[in-house]
Amino acid sequence: MSEASEAAAPRRPTAGERARTLSYGVADGVLAVPGVPYAAVPAHATDADGRPLLLLPAESAVVSALAGEPDLPATLRISDVAPVPLPDRLRGQAWLHGWITEVPEGERRDAALRISRLHPRPELLEAGAADSARRRWTVLALEVAEVEVKDMWGSATLEPEEYAAGVPDPLVAIESGILSHLDECHRDELVVMLRRLDGASHVPAARAGRDTVVRPLALDRYGMWLRCSGTERTDAAPVDLRVVFGEPVSDIHGLRCVYRRLFAGVSH
Repeated sequence: MSEASEAAAPRRPTAGERARTLSYGVADGVLAVPGVPYAAVPAHATDADGRPLLLLPAESAVVSALAGEPDLPATLRISDVAPVPLPDRLRGQAWLHGWITEVPEGERRDAALRISRLHPRPELLEAGAADSARRRWTVLALEVAEVEVKDMWGSATLEPEEYAAGVPDPLVAIESGILSHLDECHRDELVVMLRRLDGASHVPAARAGRDTVVRPLALDRYGMWLRCSGTERTDAAPVDLRVVFGEPVSDIHGLRCVYRRLFAGVSH
């Protein structure tokens, strides 16, 4: 991927922020435990320190392997896929290495409630119930020992303290809806916006020509990634460009203000 504005970008997410955003709970997760088949995680979230909380069937091979063991080595692999339909939608991955444990009975309800804020699934009612005799779902916790990140910014390896100190991007929970809306309703405006920014210090290689197709790829508090490609009449390879906001945003109100400036003068 080509990062057109990296040299001049005033701000960008740190490796800790990127890792905490990937592990927040929106992207898909797969749990790998030595000697046990990979387990897709139906729903997951993180606590205030970034510790992953994982919803799994109580009869899964991973939970069975934990029976009678205080913990097991495990890796949670997270794959971040763009919500916009594109040929190459994988935006980044994270590998959280550590040890899994079953959340204790007294903490299970709070863990299930935290996951339900992102994933309101009926299974979580059962996972958080006090009576465990016939429970079909449970919640595991991963104590993080090391984190690897590979995404549009590059690769990084983090120690647990660096990971815990990171803060998830404030737009992570609403990013999917915003990007889908931009793609469905504002593709033409994105092309015109890039044409206006072409030559600016933060978008030096936009080159948004007449046949350019612009699709929103990713969004964070510091800016957004756009994928630029030609139509069927051109054979130019797609290029991913970074548009940096004038200042970081912290909520939807700040994002609307930024968009008003970026789209100023663009006819709808």
